[in-house]
Amino acid sequence: MPRGDLDGTTVVLGVSGGIAAYKAVELERRLVDAGAHVVPVVTESALRFVGLPTFSALASEPAHSSLFEDPDPIPHTTIGRRADLVVVAPATARVIGSYASGISSDLLTATLLATTAPVLVCPAMHTEMWEHPAVQENLATLRRRGVHVLPPEEGRLAGGDVGAGRLAEPARIVEAAAEVLRSTRARASGDLAGLRVLVSAGGTREPIDPVRFIGNRSSGKQGHAVAEAAHARGAEVTVVTTVGLPAPPGAEVVRVETAAEMAEAVLERAAEADVVVMAAAVADFRPKVVAGEKLKKRAGPPDLVLEPTLDILAELGRRKRAGQVLVGFAAETGDMAEEAAAKLESKRADVLVGNDVGASGVGFEWDTNEVTIFTRGGSRAVPLTTKKAVADAVLDAVLDQMRPGRTAAPDQEGALPA
Repeated sequence: MPRGDLDGTTVVLGVSGGIAAYKAVELERRLVDAGAHVVPVVTESALRFVGLPTFSALASEPAHSSLFEDPDPIPHTTIGRRADLVVVAPATARVIGSYASGISSDLLTATLLATTAPVLVCPAMHTEMWEHPAVQENLATLRRRGVHVLPPEEGRLAGGDVGAGRLAEPARIVEAAAEVLRSTRARASGDLAGLRVLVSAGGTREPIDPVRFIGNRSSGKQGHAVAEAAHARGAEVTVVTTVGLPAPPGAEVVRVETAAEMAEAVLERAAEADVVVMAAAVADFRPKVVAGEKLKKRAGPPDLVLEPTLDILAELGRRKRAGQVLVGFAAETGDMAEEAAAKLESKRADVLVGNDVGASGVGFEWDTNEVTIFTRGGSRAVPLTTKKAVADAVLDAVLDQMRPGRTAAPDQEGALPA
């Protein structure tokens, strides 16, 4: 294999006790061929399938298998600190569960808990085990913490069975390992590295009764695209969302439903954020009284009395601290430019993203969007493109606001910050 992203890196290869441990031998050789210094960490169960001398012979140094019989008095800490990347292949249900629960029961799990390097987990197990809710919940926990998971493939399993749970092929694992290292390096050198970005996403639901609600068509795709783009550019990301779309690895995710819950979650976290992106479609009004039981059709149409919700963007503008960049969104169907420019001023935002949601392929539920980005220095049109590309354009505008000499929103006294 040509050398590239893995060349000169230290890769700890964790091998746990499944029948797929035999594939770890080929994986080990491929990692070495790709230029990595491979440090095998093998569980006692894995040694029932493949002997320790095999792993030692094909690796860059002797394999490690014990917390207490290793020449190093604290092998898990030493190995964990040396690693540029940890790959666990195969990862059994036991190892996944111990890692997710923070249980150190052997050298491999101790190393996983001791390292700050990126981790790629490659599960392999029988279909029934792979589909068990406990295994899936443990994997979801690891993903939330920033662990990368390469799902198993479908194919022949032990005992002649066929189904999901087969370890990904060694060549695919090497590719995934290289991609993890590429993304890790990109984040470390990204133009948002070191910044905390808070993003809201999705449409709120304001209950009428236990069954019905007032809502809108927002899918949350644009907000989540902003979160993904910010993460890829190195930011520490928090997402306050009403939808179940995937969030970036390691991001804090706060699920809410109503405008009041959205306001509480966003305002509680905004003071610590360097950038706040209010991409959520928050209801302007909610029922003043919520029925405790389902309203019956036979009683006729309900007489709904609405009251305004808190204007979260305006409140963020009032609370905005020096140096913080505030981004708002304006979904319009009429004179979008006039409305967006007005909101930029009235909400004390630094960037206002306007889009005409009445146009085809734009706004709610689509994977594409077409927007105009307004700042006090002017506006920039972003033609129809992916929501990921729109997200990057918005973040480019955020960075422009952070450069010295920018025209900022007035502070609370109405003067421009120095």
